[in-house]
Amino acid sequence: MSFESVRTWIAQHAPDLPIIEVEASTATVAEAAEALGVAPARIAKTLAVRVGADAFLLVTRGDARLDNVKTKARFGGRPRMLGAEETLALTGHPVGGVCPFGLATPLPVYCDVSLRPFDTIYPAAGSLTSSVETSPERLAGLVSSGWVDICRVPD
Repeated sequence: MSFESVRTWIAQHAPDLPIIEVEASTATVAEAAEALGVAPARIAKTLAVRVGADAFLLVTRGDARLDNVKTKARFGGRPRMLGAEETLALTGHPVGGVCPFGLATPLPVYCDVSLRPFDTIYPAAGSLTSSVETSPERLAGLVSSGWVDICRVPD
């Protein structure tokens, strides 16, 4: 159902975006990068996060890490990653296929500024073997509640 909700959402909101289906797993950043033939940083991973009572999605580059200090400064509390069951219940997508498209529950979606240096990024598309190809600005325009700077990238 998750992949179908993404396919339906994309058909309605961004029919020009290509959905890429591969045989290999794209469930982790490393697997997605290998399957798509791109650098891990260009994989747009979607994190399900809770700060206090508020849940949201964060789309960040594949090699970035959530920064607790930056997140607390921006959202007023310490971030907590949602567990697999809660993530599935809120998004409708399994861990490894979580994306900001076709959500089961309306959630704020933030894009981290770490995505901006890339011309093309690859978020998941609701399954463990699918992705979407888009630009960071297009992704933000389609799904984002705004840009945030709450991640650390490797040196």
